[in-house]
Amino acid sequence: MICLALLIFCLIERQVRQALAARGATKVDGLYAGRPVVPTGKLVLDALAGIRLIPSTGQSPPTIPQPTDLQLDLLGLLDIDPRDLR
Repeated sequence: MICLALLIFCLIERQVRQALAARGATKVDGLYAGRPVVPTGKLVLDALAGIRLIPSTGQSPPTIPQPTDLQLDLLGLLDIDPRDLR
């Protein structure tokens, strides 16, 4: 179980860094104490820890209410569309 968790942790870090490289960047603004830093799995998960998810009910899809700009940027880097969570 620990190996699987570490694999997912590393894959998150790798995905964010590759997406940044495609943008021609190496750092995420505001990720650590308001400063731009090279993303690590821990910093990414810490930044996303405050996200709330409202589950779907009936015909309404699941939603993420009021994500911060940093969270939206990280979700974009992870290729996750917060408007299409199905």
